[in-house]
Amino acid sequence: MEQNLSLYKIFNTVASTGNISKAAKELFISQPAISKSIGRLEEDLGITLFIRTSRGVKLTEEGGMLYDYTKSAFETLQQGEETLRRINALGIGHLRIGVSTTLCKYILLPCLKDFVRQYPHIKITIHNQSTFHTLEMLENNKLDIGLVGKPSSLKSLEFYKVAMIEDIFVASNSYLENLRVRELAGSKADEEYTIANSTLMENTEIIKSANVMLLDEKNMTRLYIDEYFARNNIVTKQILEVSDMDLLIEFAKIGLGLSCVIKEFIQKELDAGTLLEIPLEKPLGKREVGFAFLSSSPRSDSLQRFIDFMSNRSFF
Repeated sequence: MEQNLSLYKIFNTVASTGNISKAAKELFISQPAISKSIGRLEEDLGITLFIRTSRGVKLTEEGGMLYDYTKSAFETLQQGEETLRRINALGIGHLRIGVSTTLCKYILLPCLKDFVRQYPHIKITIHNQSTFHTLEMLENNKLDIGLVGKPSSLKSLEFYKVAMIEDIFVASNSYLENLRVRELAGSKADEEYTIANSTLMENTEIIKSANVMLLDEKNMTRLYIDEYFARNNIVTKQILEVSDMDLLIEFAKIGLGLSCVIKEFIQKELDAGTLLEIPLEKPLGKREVGFAFLSSSPRSDSLQRFIDFMSNRSFF
């Protein structure tokens, strides 16, 4: 059948026009080539498809049955082509994005509105989950793209950096004052203590003594902090695990403890003095954040549009 596809096209055109000459003009081939192709198809099928008349050709009963099938088949193919052209023209597609709650709020959402406005016919599914889960789904080809902190090993993934982030420890001034009273009760009552004039060693001691609030252990940021503590022999007295960075920020504001947060996400609070940064002798350092996608899979039009759109955005 595959070898006869062009013959069926010729047959279908002759049947629809009822004239070999008209079919030749429509198909841009010679009349003898048309007649030869029809004869070959009749030979392959073992039946007569057309009867020649003074006005052209007429379908036999068997030819009419075959024409019903070829007409339906070529109309379906034409509809398929038109659908694909419409999809391409409108940018219709589906994009599956994996992202953590924090990165979704502070990086993805601010620019997603503009992307949707520019490409309203692309359906977007957001998988809100941990970075670990996003990476796993990407490797299993269950996501098109993920917004993640750059992992230590990309394996089969391609990574496009969009921002640098810095993890810092912050607290409210009231919490630091209360911590000073508890930990330095034997010092002079009128001794003034502020984060600005404390030494780096004292700030490390603050972390060891404070109620330290961190993201839960299923989070890549938490793993990064735990590794930092291990390298620098920092053992905390108390850790409060929180599943959401917004809660870490709010808990720090009300004086519940010392929070490890991303500096770029709380710049307003730092500028206003609502939260104070605890400088460290050995800073945590900056990390890369970007979009990861499976390098071995072909990029859909929707994915390529999204990558191109994000590459022209500035984040911090």
